[in-house]
Amino acid sequence: MQIHVVKSKIHRVKVTNANLNYIGSITIDEDLMEASNIIEGEKVQIVNNNNGERLETYAIPGPRNSGEITLNGAAARKVAPGDVLILITYAMMSIDEARNFKPALVFPNEENNLLS
Repeated sequence: MQIHVVKSKIHRVKVTNANLNYIGSITIDEDLMEASNIIEGEKVQIVNNNNGERLETYAIPGPRNSGEITLNGAAARKVAPGDVLILITYAMMSIDEARNFKPALVFPNEENNLLS
C-alpha cells in the first residue's frame, strides 16, 4: 500500500506579487526551493492563511535570495501581496518508508529568506 506523506513545507511566506498575465504557477525563491527539497515543475499545495483559499499549481524557481513568492496566472486571483502562505508538497511511499521519512520543513524570516 502507498500513502501520501508531507515531503516539503515552507511555512509562513509572504506573497510578494500576483501576476495574472502569466501562463500559470508559483514562483519561489530558488534558495527556498532547495532548502525545502521542492523541484522545478513539482505540484505544490498552497494554503492562504489570510483568506482560507487552498489551491494547487506547480513550482518555478525565482531569483536566489530574492524572497520572491509570486502567484501567476489564475492563481493570482486567490492571493494579494502580503498574504501569508503555507506551501506543501507530498510524496507517495509505503507505510514502512513513511514511518522513517523526515520531511524538509523550512521556516523563513519576515522577508522570505532563510534564517542563518
